Amino acid sequence: MTSAPQRPEPPYRRILAEFRDRILTGDLRPGDRVPSIRQIAQRSGVAVATATKVVAALRDEGLVEARVGAGTVVSAGASRAERPADPPPLPKRRQAGVPKGSLNREHVLRTAIAIADSEGLDAVSMRRLAVELGSGPMSLYRHVRGKDELVTQMADEVFGETELPVPGPEGWRAKLELISRRQWELCRRHPWLPRAISFTRPLMVPNMMAHTEWTLRALDGLGLPMDIRIREALTLPAMVHAVALSLAEEAEAERETGVTLDGWWLLQHKQADNLLNSGRFPLLAMVPKETVSDLDGMFDYILARHLEGFAVLLTRVVTARPQ
Repeated sequence: MTSAPQRPEPPYRRILAEFRDRILTGDLRPGDRVPSIRQIAQRSGVAVATATKVVAALRDEGLVEARVGAGTVVSAGASRAERPADPPPLPKRRQAGVPKGSLNREHVLRTAIAIADSEGLDAVSMRRLAVELGSGPMSLYRHVRGKDELVTQMADEVFGETELPVPGPEGWRAKLELISRRQWELCRRHPWLPRAISFTRPLMVPNMMAHTEWTLRALDGLGLPMDIRIREALTLPAMVHAVALSLAEEAEAERETGVTLDGWWLLQHKQADNLLNSGRFPLLAMVPKETVSDLDGMFDYILARHLEGFAVLLTRVVTARPQ
């Protein structure tokens, strides 16, 4: 009698184990910068969504953290001597057939978030959620009134994953950079998030409102009128989500076609080379290909330019203020 062939380990778990081992053994030391999601995807030959899942798991295990001005780095004390021998188990989706009466709002939201993370927001429905939870669809309506409310509560639940320090780093610029990077991390971890948020019809839910309140507090004492402060508090997340929409579109394209971004570029290679080598676009021909697809680099650039522009505005407002 022969045993069934062993299934290969999923790339996500293999890459996660490699980084975990490098951190715990000291190959990557506290404060060292971790490769970006795009770099992990390129080096390991996996989709961006897979690399995003790896970084999110490392963060959930406390091995890495986002640091203002440095990106994602190894957390302080992330060594084998200071941590348990085995990492905490990865969160799993709730299994079907749960005991009656054990279903609660957190189960519903976390299961819906897991579906959206892996399959996109369009895959979330009350019927699909009921199947995942092993319950009848009508039982879900005790916790949410329908998909619109479900998506709103999912977004608020996700915003609650980020702890906002009080009072936060010194200076308005460091504070604004911190909250922007925290929200960028959320979009990296949950690519569907930008599609769940409207800036013309803002969601009145506590965790998202806490982010806005924290931003307004970061601008306290600068002499800015409230209309400028609230516009800045709305502009920052709008800017983050505008860049992050490309993450959602890329994740959706990879799910639908099975072709990663790097694979897509390879398919376009011949046509792109013909155009760029024609002499019609000499400046475009000089652009490094990796720059175009580096969304982390794009986000860093946009955030830095925005904060520099806001500093100019702040100087003008203070200078124009009656003495």
